[in-house]
Amino acid sequence: MIPRVLTVAGSDSGGGAGVQADLKTMLALGVHGMSVITAVTAQNSLGVQGAWELPVEAVRAQYRSVVDDIGVQAVKTGMLASAELVEAVAELISGTDAPAVVDPVGVSKHGDPLLAASALDSVRGRLLPVATVATPNLDEVTQLTGVRVESEGDLGRAAAAVLEYGPRWVLIKGGHLPGDAVDLLTDGSREHWLRSPRHDNRHTHGTGCTLASAVASELAKGLTVPEAVKRAKEYVTGAIAAGFALGAGIGPVDHGWRCRPPE
Repeated sequence: MIPRVLTVAGSDSGGGAGVQADLKTMLALGVHGMSVITAVTAQNSLGVQGAWELPVEAVRAQYRSVVDDIGVQAVKTGMLASAELVEAVAELISGTDAPAVVDPVGVSKHGDPLLAASALDSVRGRLLPVATVATPNLDEVTQLTGVRVESEGDLGRAAAAVLEYGPRWVLIKGGHLPGDAVDLLTDGSREHWLRSPRHDNRHTHGTGCTLASAVASELAKGLTVPEAVKRAKEYVTGAIAAGFALGAGIGPVDHGWRCRPPE
């Protein structure tokens, strides 16, 4: 049977991030994607114009509907918006026998807030402890731990700070640093450094969602965490290189880049 992956995240009406990016990634990587919508955003290449979270009971009902009938081999979380949603999703994940990839989404690519400040304690105390892999970017590391990463040498300190909250593995995404795109994956004892050349392309909307969904997709196939992250990094690097202009602002990565004929 085709591996099944469930994304629990917000909707991006522009199609570049959120649930839309997650499902595109899952299709590209050969798994069956399913979704729990946590919030609806009015969003385009210029930013987020509005966001409306769904009631906890609607999120819980979607989750139970999918998991109890279809089953899942991996779960990925994205925008959860509020403390109530974070705690409900953490409880659902803790009762699901599948790896969980937690992308602790705090702000959009344009700097728009997507997580209430009051929800940070719930992310730290309830969601990160049930994560198989947490995938914060540098801004999210600072938001969660107070650690500021100024150089590659700070990535280890950032990873240690996130691991204090209980995820089995943490992938610190160093894409905001200058030079090559360097990420650090560690469980506190083993370190895996992932490097890729930086592409001169500003159209990078959805990179975090895409990477986390790719990791979940590869875990659903039975790969180990280091191998799943390695393959996910390769996929998202190609998607960034192929990103394209859309609207008047920042365009998306190209989730279907492997299907495009060479120019």
